[in-house]
Amino acid sequence: MSRHFKVANRRVAFLSAAVLGMSCLAGAAFAGTALADDNADSAPDGVAGTPCSASARACVDLDSQKAWLMQDGKIVRGPVAIASGGDGEETPPGTFHVISKDKDHKSNEFKMPNGQEAPMPWSVFFEWGGIAFHSGSPDRASAGCVHLNPADAQAFFNTLQVGNEVQVHKGDDSSDDNSGDDNSGDDGSGDDGGDDGDSGN
Repeated sequence: MSRHFKVANRRVAFLSAAVLGMSCLAGAAFAGTALADDNADSAPDGVAGTPCSASARACVDLDSQKAWLMQDGKIVRGPVAIASGGDGEETPPGTFHVISKDKDHKSNEFKMPNGQEAPMPWSVFFEWGGIAFHSGSPDRASAGCVHLNPADAQAFFNTLQVGNEVQVHKGDDSSDDNSGDDNSGDDGSGDDGGDDGDSGN
């Protein structure tokens, strides 16, 4: 074999090894990127200390009777004490969106002992049929609404805007999504079927 042919073979072998090495490095880099992306996609989306995901603006835990206001996956208020619906009038679990707000809402169905419509101050409706956050005793079950202390009710009213996501959890209900987005037949101005706000009943 000629000396010239041997040198040419060495150059080809060297270039092949270099190309192969660069391909391996590039492949490892791409694989590393893919692995990093896969890990990012599988990272948990939950907000620590709550049962809710980062997309929620308001979070309710029916089991612990606590609620939170959140923004960008961080708690901005809470946990605060709540009272949810009692037996037969339970607050529905699921993912909802704020429908409407009424600072001085009065119940359309229930009256106080003096005959006046029962107040539901600082109402933030998130489910058709009149389910709302509002000021009421956190020590007394509602008829479906979420009772908050007056200061907390005002904070929820001032923070939450129409369209904000509300997540209501009970036990292991992550697959239970009532998705109150297809709500129909109600304008959000109703009441929670017996809840009387601050009327003391």
